Amino acid sequence: MALTTFAAVTSSVLSLGLLTVVQAPFDHAFSARNGAHLAVQFDSSKVTAAEAAATAHADGVTGASGPYPIAAALDTTVGTDCPKNDLAGTDNHPITVTTRPDLGSTSGMDQLLLTRGHWPTGPGEIALPWQHYAVDCFGSSVVFSSLPGKPSFKVVGFADSVTSSATAFATADGFARLTAAGAKADEQMLYRFAEAGTDADIAADKQAVIAAAPAGSVEAGQSYLTARQQVTGNAKAYVPFLVAFGILGLFMSVLIISIVVSGAVASGIRRIGILKSLGFTPSQVARAYTAQAMIPATVGLVLGTAFGNLLAVPILDGATKQLGATSATIPLWVSAAVPLGTLLIVGVTALVPALRAGRMSTVRALVVGRAPKAGGGRTAQRLASRLPLPRAVSLGLAQPFARPARTVVVGAAVLFGVVSVTFAAGLESGFNKYLDTSTAGFSVASKIVIPTAEVGVPWGLYGPNDPRKAHLEADRVAAALARTPGTKAAFGWGESGATVVGAPSGGEPTQVYTITGDMSWTHLELLSGRWYSAPGEAVVGDKLATAVGIHVGDNVTVVQQNQQLSLKVVGINFNTNAGDYTVMTDAAGFSAAGLTPHIDQFNVELADDVNGSDWSASASAALTPVNASVQPHSDGGKNIIVITMGALVVTLTLMMVAVAALGVLSMVVQDTRERVHDLGIFKALGMTPKQTVAMVLTSVTLTGLIAGLIGVPLGVAVEKATLTPMGNAIGRHLPPSVAHVYTTGLLVPLLAGGIVIAVLGALLPAGWAAKTRTATALRTE
Repeated sequence: MALTTFAAVTSSVLSLGLLTVVQAPFDHAFSARNGAHLAVQFDSSKVTAAEAAATAHADGVTGASGPYPIAAALDTTVGTDCPKNDLAGTDNHPITVTTRPDLGSTSGMDQLLLTRGHWPTGPGEIALPWQHYAVDCFGSSVVFSSLPGKPSFKVVGFADSVTSSATAFATADGFARLTAAGAKADEQMLYRFAEAGTDADIAADKQAVIAAAPAGSVEAGQSYLTARQQVTGNAKAYVPFLVAFGILGLFMSVLIISIVVSGAVASGIRRIGILKSLGFTPSQVARAYTAQAMIPATVGLVLGTAFGNLLAVPILDGATKQLGATSATIPLWVSAAVPLGTLLIVGVTALVPALRAGRMSTVRALVVGRAPKAGGGRTAQRLASRLPLPRAVSLGLAQPFARPARTVVVGAAVLFGVVSVTFAAGLESGFNKYLDTSTAGFSVASKIVIPTAEVGVPWGLYGPNDPRKAHLEADRVAAALARTPGTKAAFGWGESGATVVGAPSGGEPTQVYTITGDMSWTHLELLSGRWYSAPGEAVVGDKLATAVGIHVGDNVTVVQQNQQLSLKVVGINFNTNAGDYTVMTDAAGFSAAGLTPHIDQFNVELADDVNGSDWSASASAALTPVNASVQPHSDGGKNIIVITMGALVVTLTLMMVAVAALGVLSMVVQDTRERVHDLGIFKALGMTPKQTVAMVLTSVTLTGLIAGLIGVPLGVAVEKATLTPMGNAIGRHLPPSVAHVYTTGLLVPLLAGGIVIAVLGALLPAGWAAKTRTATALRTE
């Protein structure tokens, strides 16, 4: 009982705590700062400020603010005045700048929060979120490197919008400096809607705004749900499977407690009679048997609550830090409500059989003692005896029909165990498939080639637009690799430093990758559409497509160094290792449009019969003249979130299986004790210990088989209902390779899982029955 309540409470505390804590800081900030449900960017060349303001009357709008001038996707670098020499002049990623009449206003929609310093007061000052600037350089400058003249601003404050409607805030005069330097100023409107709880609601709201605006004027729209997902996604991904385990554990707790208390009552009838003859009232007897369940259950509750809180700390830490919250612990009310609620359920469950003991007649209890009622299932015994099986086996097969109610309870315990194992096996397989995606795409290579100047430089130290970042001469490197014997395939890729208009401005920056050569051999999976095949085409990452609402056939606008390029989306890919928000396109098409592709690395696949060291020596000779070097390929690190989930699933499943087996053990022990006199007769007639073990194990085998046949489909259904919400929590649609994991090779062993759990539970009582001496068994009544 302690183990099952421990598993149930651990899962429930952790799931409810995560759901409450990770969302609470964002929801509180969103409410307190009157956040916008949707921020829409309008193309100023197609709409006037008055026309943008008129969209405040679109269908469903309950509040609006703006229009505010906005300049999106401006490349920046940290100023050279930064006191940290290793940060001075480094790439600072693109930012989106806006201005408002009163940046520090504490009224109105989307109130900005200043966390350090002060608001800009002059045209040379700016405030940024702390995540979008080197913290150690605070007080230094940020340089808009993509604009002519490279205007610079002093960073005087760290501030942010709760929904990341913009990532830099300047005065009106400061914003005018940017537009004078060549930045394109668009219009931004902020909205709140009557219905905005789901992605579908926001999509409908955006369409209402589009319908109210001049045709083609809406460039992008960012939902508050995307900002929430960026903060809470990783932690909320735990919730669906923890809820499932919590429910399974709670049902298992009810079942096991019912088994234990009912067994105690059934095996202690004479004791009940003695207690009553000594003056115990019915309520005292009921309380005594209820306490037998409550004491170990309470131990499990306390340990489960403590363990759930401990597990929550590392999971919650990242989510709370993003919103500046100081607490990474589960609220006290969760730690109190879950165990108290579970204790109530445990108490009610234990009370039912305990009341039966309290109402039992004293005389009947003393007379009946421990002797079982007349056995049933004689018809089953006669039919089983006709089967061409050893007599011990046929006796075991007939036993479940002698006490069908008890058989149903055993089957239920095994059923929950099978459901848990099937559910866990599907999750683990899905997690492994998800991890396998990190070895596709840019991570596939026998060898890699990088600029010689980058050898020994930590990956990502310099941004793609940093002048210290070295790039490869793609054509010359490709030609050198083609001349090297043993090269089977190769492609080059790199981050272009461009961004996407309308991409989420919070979270990780959008990355536009330019690619040269054929990368089809890397098995990067597409969710829809096809790979780009012509200039002007692109494949977009699933997470970016989900956040922005991009579909195959849409156009996206990428911006590099203040130059824009429209790309047609021909495919949506599933890529977990290239970044959250990604676009992939052909480098040649990038060049043809006047933008600069960057090729930072070549991935090389060697022929099967090629020695890697020999190939590296030959390739190095060919690559040295083009300032490129061969490097060994590393698979990189694993996703710690997925690994943690897998470990948690295994732990909870082992506990559930152990509890299921203990439930079977309890019932078989009770049944074996009641039939000990029959066992004595069988032994007197010549039944050997091995035959006794076979009989006891066979008595649960049929029940285990039926429970397995029912439990496996239920476990599959639970997994299907859980995995998709987990993907949604991190903003991804899972591909078939991750979502469809139940193969024949996996299902067949799972179908036998019911038998395994049942047999494991029956092993100990089977051994006890085999060791019981014949004379002792015959004297037992």
